[in-house]
Amino acid sequence: MLIIGWDLHTRYQQIAMLDTETGELVERQLEHANGEADALYESLPSAARVGIEATIPAQWFERLLVRCGHELWVGDSTRIRAMVVRQQKTDVRDAVHLMKLLLTNPFLRIWIPSAEEPDLRQRLLHRQQLVWIQTATKNQLHALAISQGVCRKSKLWSEQGRKELESLSLGPWAARRRQELLRMLDQLDRSIADLNHAVREEGQKRAEVVRLMTHPGVGPVISLAFVLTVGPVERFRRSKQVVSSSGLNPREQSSGGRQRLGSISKQGNSMMRWLLVEAAQTAAPFDPELRRDYLRWKFRRTGGVAKIAIARKLAVRLYWMMRTKCDYAQLVRMQGSPRRNLVETTPSRF
Repeated sequence: MLIIGWDLHTRYQQIAMLDTETGELVERQLEHANGEADALYESLPSAARVGIEATIPAQWFERLLVRCGHELWVGDSTRIRAMVVRQQKTDVRDAVHLMKLLLTNPFLRIWIPSAEEPDLRQRLLHRQQLVWIQTATKNQLHALAISQGVCRKSKLWSEQGRKELESLSLGPWAARRRQELLRMLDQLDRSIADLNHAVREEGQKRAEVVRLMTHPGVGPVISLAFVLTVGPVERFRRSKQVVSSSGLNPREQSSGGRQRLGSISKQGNSMMRWLLVEAAQTAAPFDPELRRDYLRWKFRRTGGVAKIAIARKLAVRLYWMMRTKCDYAQLVRMQGSPRRNLVETTPSRF
């Protein structure tokens, strides 16, 4: 069997290939532009096991390996690097290190989604990037209005606020900036609306997404994002592992019987973490338990800490709804809480 350690770069790759039957070791650098890498994998006489670190997206390479009948293992880059003792880091050393891990079988594999899911993830990521650009555009327009003594907050985006913004007397370049920002905002609104519709249609096709949407404050965007991020719920034995994968667990430096906790680790999917925090702020006013916990944490600490705490609770709830296959009303009954079902009257932003 062929074992290949693969160190990927944008223009080339460094490989360390070992034939377990003959013991032959080949170390080569393959260029991507001239098709050298494609030719090598297509010419291999037997199926190979290729190990790489989770770095930049390389969907073209995954398709190449599937077409050639090879097996791809993706490893945790942080833990793989932590296993290296020497301080010298080169492409050759990295490829040989991956090859040795594949050979001795302590390779730290991570879960990779199915072939259909990356495109859905791109849809959610594209929507999220547009939302952030939309927010930045609104902030610039709001700053222009404030500079002219107009402070309407969210009312600035109503029909009357839009007219007031367009009627402000500005200098030539400030007026041009306002015009271009408004044109950009209109285009972003249309694009985000189309993406929201596409996400909603995709969510209706998945029973688990529809189930998560029964929770107050949880809409199709966060439901679909959570399902795609978590993947098979059997991967996580405990809800703490889901919290950790979202980066909502605290940093910890504990030793000698003394525990020191810091801010959240932020080791995980940043978009999923942002969506959970936003959804938590929407869900808290409509769920008695979340509202009570939010007010308690806000009184004891700060509003920011309270938002993170509610986002963590929301992630735990969504995990258990996926694992037990129950909706929000059933979850309330399982917890034995006197809360009533607020599904029908609760708005959903995400």
